[in-house]
Amino acid sequence: MAFAITQNCCSDASCVSVCPVNCIHPTPDEPDFGRTETLYVDPATCIDCGACADACPVDAIAPTWLLRPDQQVFAQVNADWFTRPDAPAAPLWDAPRFPTVDLSAIGRLEVAIVGTGPAAVYAAQSTLRATEARVTFLERLATPGGLARWGVAPDHPGTRRVLAHTDAVLHHPRVTLRTGVEVGRDVTPAELSRRYDAVLYATGAAGDRALDVPGDDLPGSVSAREVVHWYTGHPEAVPVDLSRVRRVVVVGTGNVALDVARMLSSDPDRLAGTATSPAALAALRTSGLREVLVVGRRGPGEAACSSSELRALTHLPGVRTVLSGTAPDDAPPGSKAELFAALDRYDDDLAGPPAAGRRIVFAFGRSTRALVGQDRVRGVVLGSSGGDVTVPAELVVRAIGHRGTQLPGLPFDAESGRVPHEAGRVVGAPAGTYVVGWAKRGPSGGIGANRPDAEETVGSLLADAAAGVIGRPSRRR
Repeated sequence: MAFAITQNCCSDASCVSVCPVNCIHPTPDEPDFGRTETLYVDPATCIDCGACADACPVDAIAPTWLLRPDQQVFAQVNADWFTRPDAPAAPLWDAPRFPTVDLSAIGRLEVAIVGTGPAAVYAAQSTLRATEARVTFLERLATPGGLARWGVAPDHPGTRRVLAHTDAVLHHPRVTLRTGVEVGRDVTPAELSRRYDAVLYATGAAGDRALDVPGDDLPGSVSAREVVHWYTGHPEAVPVDLSRVRRVVVVGTGNVALDVARMLSSDPDRLAGTATSPAALAALRTSGLREVLVVGRRGPGEAACSSSELRALTHLPGVRTVLSGTAPDDAPPGSKAELFAALDRYDDDLAGPPAAGRRIVFAFGRSTRALVGQDRVRGVVLGSSGGDVTVPAELVVRAIGHRGTQLPGLPFDAESGRVPHEAGRVVGAPAGTYVVGWAKRGPSGGIGANRPDAEETVGSLLADAAAGVIGRPSRRR
């Protein structure tokens, strides 16, 4: 028997570092790392020790014999990854790696980290492990956690377990947390640079991409971020009115789009024991919502969601997950397109009102032409090779990505929506100014992608400290 990695893998590779037989791939040193939907356990090599399950910050690893019925497919998914022609042939170990800078040359640093999301926490962890630094977190809100708290769906309790990792770092004896502090309002980047040896900005991407079509500004047109903040209980969340909503159109096919579709379609009783906000639960209990239409511009094979999140939709109690239009007839075995092709067909006319019952409908090859309505959204014009169709809908959710916003006093590239940097060093800012996470690389990658990102930035910080660019020399030299 073996262990298997399941749906909510964060790919931060904590499991890789503790595995005694190197059975988890791809590793951070392999080309596929960061490109696969999850990591995978080789059942032929696994010795059932459970070290990976203990180390996993999001509770995504379990023995195959304890997988729930809706998870049992992952035993085969893990095994299948190692049947590929280019799969690792044997549990080979990479050469050991050692610090490239003289850590003994680094004195005690005073480090500020702006933000408390996953990127900030990984950066703090790397800094605390390598140095005797004192770290001060500056958080704009009253409650820390960032995207891990306000961006993870409440019905994914395993993924939300990463907050325990956040709490552990925040309670480190060399860490201070200051909440209710907004950089740009309460303190400027220039003031932080004078007070601290190093300042790391982990401010994420707080903006939203627009549809840029007529009617996008009508009431009833909202961003996925707004909906996610509403059902996670973000203190600045704007209420989402579902009282007269029968159909929701979600534009975009990424995992956030699927989260929104699943949460809006779920039975409130299913969500009652989760971190779903009371306001969202109350709205869902009185909602007459029948249908969530998820619209993709390209085909099923190019959908941005992960296969595991799509599988989860098919197990949603009381909700049918269906496909509008013709299914792909050339879907490669085991592909995402094959999963879509296996869905039941939606034969109703999209131009008509939604029928009774609850369903999530996928429609591919359709672009959003316009949102229509006088005082608020009443429908969406979708275009395809077969012509345009106006779909009646009372709510449209834009799930087409986030975008970085400028922090006053910090360099910002408006075209890319990122802070300009070289290996995490902010370009155009005083020495000792660094950036991590989405503010650094743009809004891409999940929680685990922040770990190597933070390690790169902290590597630059350590090199600067050892070279005397920041901080004071160590007395141990």
